[in-house]
Amino acid sequence: MPTDAKPAGSETSAIWTLHVPVPGTPEGFTCRTTYPTNADGVEVMLEQWEAGTAEPPHSHPGDDMTVVVEGRMAVQFYTRGEGGLVPDGEPLVLAAGDTGYVSAGRIHDARYLEACKLVYVHHKAFGFNEE
Repeated sequence: MPTDAKPAGSETSAIWTLHVPVPGTPEGFTCRTTYPTNADGVEVMLEQWEAGTAEPPHSHPGDDMTVVVEGRMAVQFYTRGEGGLVPDGEPLVLAAGDTGYVSAGRIHDARYLEACKLVYVHHKAFGFNEE
């Protein structure tokens, strides 16, 4: 380990600074992001969510992966039924150290049961399609 390197919790790491709110996204969300530079790239976001906040049912144009750094969240998947969206199974609860994957176009929501810090990776440029 280099002499200037030291173990740090996420609460003291500069990685989790410079987060900004994003217009048109749910309350309680801030992020720091990169953008893909070609058609085969990925977009990476370092997300922070306040406890008790949520995302409505939505989908994304590409596959995604979420790594929970801190906190606990729940993801509910849905299918389309005659009366609208129908829950598809029990919610998936992810805690610190867990990784979740969602396929492109798969309808889901997210609830942040505790304050969360997430590493979110989206295949190609990110998109949010509220359902």
